[in-house]
Amino acid sequence: MPYRDKLIKHTRRDIERLKNRGFRPTTWIGIVLYGGTLGLLFVVPIVAGAYLGRWLDTLASGYSVRWTVSLIVLGITVGGYNVFRFLRDRT
Repeated sequence: MPYRDKLIKHTRRDIERLKNRGFRPTTWIGIVLYGGTLGLLFVVPIVAGAYLGRWLDTLASGYSVRWTVSLIVLGITVGGYNVFRFLRDRT
């Protein structure tokens, strides 16, 4: 019987912790990490597109920035989609 009472006591405590989990104030480090994650999700595809586009443009004869501009725009689109998905999954 003492084990049963102990189990009930610990279960109630865990249930209260779960209920109050969403009411804890956000910490500064959490805000910084969250913002950094969003930034990386947005910026990395843009930078990768710029480097890949620049490399493809160097393979073409003459002066060309078509691949660079096209892949930067694609990177902006992919980065925006990444941020949208991340925010949608977190809320």
